Amino acid sequence: MPTAPAADQKRLLDVQAADLRAQQAAHRRKTLPVLGQLDELTARVVDLGDERAARGATVGDLRREVTKIEDDVAGVRARAERDNARLNSGQGTPKDLQALSSELEVLQRRTSELEDVELEAMERLEAAEAELASAETQHAEIAKQIDELEQQRDAAFAEIDAELAEIADERVKAAEGLDTALLVLYEKLRDQHGGIGAAPLVRGQCQGCHMTLNAGDLSAILAASPDQVVRCEECGRILVREA
Repeated sequence: MPTAPAADQKRLLDVQAADLRAQQAAHRRKTLPVLGQLDELTARVVDLGDERAARGATVGDLRREVTKIEDDVAGVRARAERDNARLNSGQGTPKDLQALSSELEVLQRRTSELEDVELEAMERLEAAEAELASAETQHAEIAKQIDELEQQRDAAFAEIDAELAEIADERVKAAEGLDTALLVLYEKLRDQHGGIGAAPLVRGQCQGCHMTLNAGDLSAILAASPDQVVRCEECGRILVREA
């Protein structure tokens, strides 16, 4: 059974307390509610970014479609104006004038058809622009929420990091001068047992696993020299006895 000064064993509980506080603070840092909110909103803003890009592409396509139809309408109207001017001038043979009149009827029908297509395209464009504006508004609102949450996260991080730095200083002071072999054993057990490598023995119960030792084990532990490093028969952690 290894040995270490009884006073060092008692001070080891101060090291354990500091390590446990640091572990708890680090856990709080990793599980801040704001982190879950940020993950959710970040995913949402990415989706909205994709949606905004898709809607923007749709709007661009529709604008080009409307522009093309407007050009087609303008071209047909310009030709109809030229034909009207020639027809009103009365110049040309009756056959030519009759052909111009027939062409004007065709152009009028074509103009009407194109205007219907233009109206339908403009309605689709208006709806697409409204959807794009909605996506952009949502994107901006969520981006603002993310910025606010990031500020909350950074403030919480700074507070916890300051706490961790303070605990680290306390830990250094608590471990200063302790028996080296005792510390090595403690670190090994702490890694194996979820961050708790040493625990006090209180009224026959190990405070690490909260199991009550049987009478035989308890008698052997209490009878051991104060400098002997004893361990819990249930969990294997270092047991620090009361004076």
